[in-house]
Amino acid sequence: MDIIISNSSDTPIYEQIKEQIKNKIVSNEIKAGELLPSIRSLAKDLRISVITTKNAYEALENEGYVETIPAKGTYVSNKNIKLIREEQLQKIEGLIDTAVAIAKISNISKKEIQDMLDIIYEEE
Repeated sequence: MDIIISNSSDTPIYEQIKEQIKNKIVSNEIKAGELLPSIRSLAKDLRISVITTKNAYEALENEGYVETIPAKGTYVSNKNIKLIREEQLQKIEGLIDTAVAIAKISNISKKEIQDMLDIIYEEE
């Protein structure tokens, strides 16, 4: 599994792992029912502590993205992908609300915001 850890980031390593796995689940790169690497295997691949990987998996499980079956492994949850997508859309909507409020205060036009969004979206 391709996960990139940034040691210079202020974000804790377990959180970086959690977010990257969550993004892979939401984007359907990792599908429902798919087995994730073992905690030990992922820790070895990333050259990090097993405890850090365990914390990432536990956080994913607490949020409903994965399920751990004792002696079998950790699997992507069969949680409704549409529900996960809706959660992501709500987050985006909140961020857009903030951006629009700032734009209005700063007298920045809708067209300028759309142009910025087009440029940023194409860069990603």
